Amino acid sequence: MLKDEELARINELAHKKKKEGLTPEETVEQRNLREKFLADFRERFKAQLDNIEFVEPDDPRLKKRNN
Repeated sequence: MLKDEELARINELAHKKKKEGLTPEETVEQRNLREKFLADFRERFKAQLDNIEFVEPDDPRLKKRNN
């Protein structure tokens, strides 16, 4: 999971890139942090999708919830 400090650094680098540009080292750091962020996002999103359950309209579990 991405740490708060890493997320803050991603934002800091994004703002610096818009204002004054990044050094080559900062560009590499930004790319690495973004890749870590995206990997974390994909992992959490996949876990969320894995927990989705499709239910047919005539499923008896739905009737229990409506009563």
